[in-house]
Amino acid sequence: MVIGGGVLAVGGAAAFGFSDTGSMTDYAARMAAQRAVLAEHPQLVDLVRYATLAASGHNTQPWRFHLERRRITILPDFERRTPVVDPDDHHLFVSLGCAAENLALAAAARGHGGELRLDSDGEGAVHFDFDTASPVRSSLFEAIPKRQSTRADYDGRSVAAADLAMLAAAAQVPGVDLILLSERSRVEQVLDLVLAGNRAQIADPAFVHELKRWIRFNPRQALEWGDGLFSATTGNPTAPAWLGKLLFDLAFRVASENDRYTSQIRSSAGIAVFVSERNDKAHWVQVGRACQRFALQATALGLKHAFINQPVEVVALQPELARLVGLPGRRPDVVLRFGYGIEMPFSARRPVNAVVSPLSARSE
Repeated sequence: MVIGGGVLAVGGAAAFGFSDTGSMTDYAARMAAQRAVLAEHPQLVDLVRYATLAASGHNTQPWRFHLERRRITILPDFERRTPVVDPDDHHLFVSLGCAAENLALAAAARGHGGELRLDSDGEGAVHFDFDTASPVRSSLFEAIPKRQSTRADYDGRSVAAADLAMLAAAAQVPGVDLILLSERSRVEQVLDLVLAGNRAQIADPAFVHELKRWIRFNPRQALEWGDGLFSATTGNPTAPAWLGKLLFDLAFRVASENDRYTSQIRSSAGIAVFVSERNDKAHWVQVGRACQRFALQATALGLKHAFINQPVEVVALQPELARLVGLPGRRPDVVLRFGYGIEMPFSARRPVNAVVSPLSARSE
């Protein structure tokens, strides 16, 4: 899942049969292992694995987990921040909320019910305090290993009113408003903002440099890093890193990216905009929780989704988006499109031992 801006369009690299790019078969096998169904009696590290299947900006996975007997704490990893696209760490804390919601759903399904709370006085840690309880399974929990940010064209079909109501109900989290847009005229207005934001971002060399740093151009590189934006997840060919970087520099242009976004948004059934009541860390985490619940419910309904956050990342566009969704004066937090589409390769995750504090208890 990408909370940040545009992604690679390299075209033509498939013609190069280099051996150092790795195998998509090996990559798919590793992804299947990372997304294996949660054990019936999981250890805490197993719950962390499910938490890390959440969305994060540029797939940076900006979190660290500290494990105690009856508490799991999710800490922000500021070494993985993206200061150009996310200068105030808004997306980072949204990502913590996404991971926290996965964690709470997974724990509840395996008999460890509890509550999430943000320690806003410190660096912004999210605590999950839990105890033994009756298991609470849900379609959202079942969708966790299947959810992905699908950055491709969808098939244009509309979503039934009953399913839209289920999406809205799933995303009900205190402090967050969800606005669903399906009327084509309003979708076109959001598209205009996405294209304007895309032009502004691509015109910024610092943004382009930061984005390029997080792109993984082939299966071997994606597996070695375990993070970032793997080109195959967007339907693009793979290539050796040196060639991928060269092709990125040649091909990443406003016209082609705007054409791609136009096609993708117009093929979508609708757009979801999440707006928090207050612009602070606690509410950003709440937005992440609501967004993750929406994405999981969409997955359970057979829908795909992808983030189109340019109108919230380019500050000058935020007021226009807020007016469009009827909430002037507030800061929009997350924009995503949804619809029916194909499954793409899953994004990689770092090993659990890379995100868990070495001083943590490893089991209950």
